[in-house]
Amino acid sequence: MALIRTTRFTADPADADTVLQRRTRLIAAIRAAFAGPTETRLVRVDERSWVDMWRWDSPETLQAALAGAPSLPEAAAAFAVVRDVSAEQGDVIDEDVWAR
Repeated sequence: MALIRTTRFTADPADADTVLQRRTRLIAAIRAAFAGPTETRLVRVDERSWVDMWRWDSPETLQAALAGAPSLPEAAAAFAVVRDVSAEQGDVIDEDVWAR
């Protein structure tokens, strides 16, 4: 069963480009080291608030990444520019996928 891990955080508006660059590097590092995520989406709610959603194919792939990610330098770099971090996860129960 697929899961979505949602991370909410704030960042200084002056760091927006750095947030994006470091997130891109983090996703590449996570994908190189673990099986996933299969999809990511980043939403900028306002000048300071962000919501980052990562889709995982199974609880096992998510747990492996959560256990190993803190040792990645890309994770430390990404989280160095954000504040007020909170995360939650849940099972995907229903989805309506639209063609682009």
